[in-house]
Amino acid sequence: MTIIDTDTKHKLREMGATALVDALTGQDDTLTLGMPFAERIKLAVDDAHSSFSQQKIEGLIRRAALRYPDAELRRLDLLEERHIDRGVIAQLGTCAFVSRGENVVFQGFTGSGKTYLGSALTRAACQHQYRALYIRMPDLEEAWHAAADKPGGKEKFLRKYAAYQLLTIDEWLLDPPSGSLRGMLLELLERRYDTVSTVFCTQYQKQDWHDRLGGDVHADAIMDRIVHRTIWVETGETNMREHTARG
Repeated sequence: MTIIDTDTKHKLREMGATALVDALTGQDDTLTLGMPFAERIKLAVDDAHSSFSQQKIEGLIRRAALRYPDAELRRLDLLEERHIDRGVIAQLGTCAFVSRGENVVFQGFTGSGKTYLGSALTRAACQHQYRALYIRMPDLEEAWHAAADKPGGKEKFLRKYAAYQLLTIDEWLLDPPSGSLRGMLLELLERRYDTVSTVFCTQYQKQDWHDRLGGDVHADAIMDRIVHRTIWVETGETNMREHTARG
């Protein structure tokens, strides 16, 4: 028999406590019979909080716009063949680097699984209830140019992308950024530096970045805000698209 009446249920739902109502009404009387009221309430609150947390995580994952929404770090294939350290991946999966404001770079050849890794790490951040976003560099550039055409658009753009606790940028430096884009990247990375985390997925090794960024003072400044607090992961030469296609 339920421990709350219909009117109380209605009031709780009206206050947005639907999960608590569901947890209370869903209790198995054969298991809770004779249990003190306080213990039944505690069980219901625990169940409701678990449901609330799961719904929050699902919302974070949905809004993160992942290229591979179901990607998971524990489902990575061929780690040994790709010379990827399982310990490093396991440590990344804890998302402790986010709380430290550190960055991550996944670097490797075309098809080596960088996008999957970026998606999986972003998903892991969502599961730790961090606000995260996955975006391709061409899409970030397009959003920047669209914002630049609106009054106050640049500042709104910078505030938006600086606020993500984890920002994953795929196809990093695939095309050399223009002068305007380099200026944006410098300001964005300055706002994110040492407080939140950025993940870069790229084909290019660190020694190639400076030239790709224009080889000037902007390149110096952008590099300075990335390389000193970054975990570098080489994704190897195995073509994971080909591996996946073979099934």
